[in-house]
Amino acid sequence: MDLQEYVDHFDSMTCIMSVEKNPDGSVGKIRIEVGNKAYLSTFEKSDESQATMNDGNGFTPGLEYTQYLPRDLNFEHFIVASAVEKKPMHAYIHPNRFPIWFNIFSLPLNIDDPDKYYCTYTQELSSEANTEQMTNLSAKATSQVLQTCIKLRGSTNFLKTMDEIIHDIRVTCEASYCCIMLTDFKESTCSLLSEDIAEGVPQRSLKNFLDNSFINYAKSWLETIDGSNCLVIQDENDMSEVKLRNPNWYRSLKSAEVESIVLFPLQYNGETVGFIWATNFDTKNTDHIKETLELTTFFIASEIANYQLLQRLEMLSSTDMLTGVLNRNAMNNRVLRLVSGRERTPQSIAIIFADLNGLKPINDVEGHNAGDCLLKEAAMILKLTFDECEIYRAGGDEFVVVALDKPKKRLETLVEKLRKDSEDPENVSFALGFYYDDKGGDIRAAMREADALMYEDKKRFYDRFPESRRK
Repeated sequence: MDLQEYVDHFDSMTCIMSVEKNPDGSVGKIRIEVGNKAYLSTFEKSDESQATMNDGNGFTPGLEYTQYLPRDLNFEHFIVASAVEKKPMHAYIHPNRFPIWFNIFSLPLNIDDPDKYYCTYTQELSSEANTEQMTNLSAKATSQVLQTCIKLRGSTNFLKTMDEIIHDIRVTCEASYCCIMLTDFKESTCSLLSEDIAEGVPQRSLKNFLDNSFINYAKSWLETIDGSNCLVIQDENDMSEVKLRNPNWYRSLKSAEVESIVLFPLQYNGETVGFIWATNFDTKNTDHIKETLELTTFFIASEIANYQLLQRLEMLSSTDMLTGVLNRNAMNNRVLRLVSGRERTPQSIAIIFADLNGLKPINDVEGHNAGDCLLKEAAMILKLTFDECEIYRAGGDEFVVVALDKPKKRLETLVEKLRKDSEDPENVSFALGFYYDDKGGDIRAAMREADALMYEDKKRFYDRFPESRRK
């Protein structure tokens, strides 16, 4: 077969790829054998390709594809599946290193060659996403993506829904572990959104590893992916590329006994809002997993971005302008999130009501500026005392401290110290009510109990210092 004559019959950008047959049955180098004029013209227009293309001497038939493009494991899997496994292949992708969408096709070629396998490779480029192409999936993948979309759009509990979806994805991948991690590269922070571990797998939670430096790990993943839309590691040969690009991550994967991993950055409006990955997945099902996740992650990233936007809007309306602590609106929203299940139920809830004693006489005698200074000082004392807790100004001279999953004895010690300090007339004085629920019960009931205890403490204070009583 005259490969050049064959490929010249295609109007779209098309080339013929070959995959070497190794004596041991494995595959070797992937080469671009020939290309039609439309395909070869893309090299001439690409600055990135021109910089590496055969030392700038033009296209030479039969060279390894890495002479023209950066090595891409996803591309290699795509070509091997078509040429070696004889599968017609299709994908619609947006690699991060290119500002365009790629609609790519590959068909196996039955060429009698003892040394190589062959396939066609055709690509169509567009600057805007084509929704018809994005949804051009197999029936099985379409069904699974649709189920995810229905769960996302019908959700009244975002975190619970994400737990269900990450479980579904792990089952689809037949993986030992699957998770979503959120990232904020501007603030250099990351957090675990959801994870699912297969029964009987000795896998530790990602929570055990997340710290302030873990965001640097996430940055290195983007460098390892190197502008592609995902990273798929199926075997030791793929893992060797990770070892080359990211040796620290390679050592971490090996120590965790990870033999395969599929990892997708979650992209929204050009920013990475997180990552989703599954480890030790069913590599016999790689094509279906990749096809399903490419579209699923598109919707997940969008929902995460919306969720984070709502959280930011809540933050903007949640600060008390005088004292700098959270305001009553923020407190009400916090309670609502816990009661409605929008946030996970804590194992323990502690509420501390701290009502400032003697504010009204200060306002009456020294003026409201002096009263404002007293409120600021009171807020600062509470922030310094309960530095790992949430501090709210509930209104007027009343503050509320919310402590979730904090040790009771430590909180009792802090409350008693503050109560003792409040007995000194030279210090800022609080009436305090402390209530601890080690069952993580209803936060509203805990607040009522703490409020009642605070009023008892305030009565004792005014019995001792009647001159400070409100007039």
